[in-house]
Amino acid sequence: MRISFKNTSGLPQSVKIILVLTGAAIVIISTFFSNKLAKSLAAEEHKKIEIWAEATRQSILADENTDLEFIISIIEGNKTIPVILADENGLVLSSKNIKEPENNVADFYRQEISRLKYKNPAIEVKLGDTTQYLYYDESSLLKQLYYFPYVQLGIIFIFMLIAYFAFSSSKKAEQNRVWVGLSKETAHQLGTPISSLLAWVDMLQMRHPEDKMIFEMSKDVSRLRIIAERFSKIGSVPDLQLVSLNETVLTAVNYITNRTSDKVKIQCHFPDKNHIFIKLNVPLFEWVIENLCKNAIDAMDGSGKIYINISKNDKECYIDVKDTGKGIERKKFKTIFNPGFTTKSRGWGLGLSLAKRIVEEYHEGKIFVKSSELNIGTTFRIILKAI
Repeated sequence: MRISFKNTSGLPQSVKIILVLTGAAIVIISTFFSNKLAKSLAAEEHKKIEIWAEATRQSILADENTDLEFIISIIEGNKTIPVILADENGLVLSSKNIKEPENNVADFYRQEISRLKYKNPAIEVKLGDTTQYLYYDESSLLKQLYYFPYVQLGIIFIFMLIAYFAFSSSKKAEQNRVWVGLSKETAHQLGTPISSLLAWVDMLQMRHPEDKMIFEMSKDVSRLRIIAERFSKIGSVPDLQLVSLNETVLTAVNYITNRTSDKVKIQCHFPDKNHIFIKLNVPLFEWVIENLCKNAIDAMDGSGKIYINISKNDKECYIDVKDTGKGIERKKFKTIFNPGFTTKSRGWGLGLSLAKRIVEEYHEGKIFVKSSELNIGTTFRIILKAI
C-alpha cells in the first residue's frame, strides 16, 4: 500500500536542528568546564588531606614546644571531606565527617576502608617504627560537581521538550482555526447556489413529475445541502440526538452503494433485530462511515468486500469496518490519522483526520485500526458510549 505523507504541522526542520545543536553544545561545554573544575578541586582536596595527615602526625608526636592550638585548628578545620585514620591492621583509630550507623560499626568501617582504597590512594602517616593510613573520600561539593553536567542535561532536555510541545500546540491551534474558518466559509458560499438549485429542481419536478432523472438530481442536490451542513458544523458545539445507530449506518451505506461499482459489496451485520439507540450528530457520523467506506474502496482498487459489524455491551457500542484491501503497515496505524496522510496520489489527506475529530471530540468516542494485514485487509473500529 503506497502511502505518502505531507507534513502540515510541527517545528520546521531547521529549528529542530538548531535546538538540538544548541543543547548539545551547552552540554559539551558545560561538561568540559565542570570536569576541569572537578579535577582542580580534587587536587586541592588531596593537598588539604595531606596537610590534615601531617597535622594529625604532629599532634601524636607533640611535645612542650609544639603549637597544639594551631594543629588542632587544622584538624578541626576539615568540615566537608570524609576521612578515616586506621593502623596497619585496619583498626580504625579516628574518623571525621562520616555518619556512623547505630549497629555493626566495625563492619561498616571495614567496608568503607575497602571502598575508599579504590577511590583514592591512602596517605601514609609515619610515626617512627609504625605507620598509620589515612583514607578519604570526595567532599559533597565535589560529588555534586561531578553530577552537575547530567543535571544540566536533564534540565536542557526538559526545556527543549516543553518548547517543542508549546510550539507544536500553538501551530496546531493556529491550523485548527484556519480549517474551521475555511470550513464555515465554504458552507456559507455553498448555501446560496444550493438553495437556488433546490428551487430549480422543484420547478422541474412540477413540470416533469415522471422524469426519474430529475428525481436523482433532487437527491444529489439534497446531498450537497447535507455536505454544506457538515462543513458548517465543524468547530461548533455538537448537537447530539438520540437516534438509531442501525438506521444511521444503513443510510450512509446506501448512499455509498448507489454510487459505487457493482464490484464492491457492502454487508452490514447487526446483533439482533432491535435497533441500537445512541446519541449522535447524524450528518457528521454518516460522513465518518462514508469516509471509512471510501477509503476501503480505494484500498481495494474498486473491487472487493466491506463488512460492517455492530455490537454492544452495557457500556459501549462497537462499529467495525473491515475491507479486503491491501492493508496497512503496523508502524503506520496511528500516523494515518495525521492531517496530510493520504493513500492516494491526489488529495489533502484530511479524511481520517476529520473522522477522528468527529468521533473523539464531538462524540467522546474512539477510532483506531483494530487490525491489518498486508494484501489481506484492514479493520477500523469505532467505540461509542452506550445509552
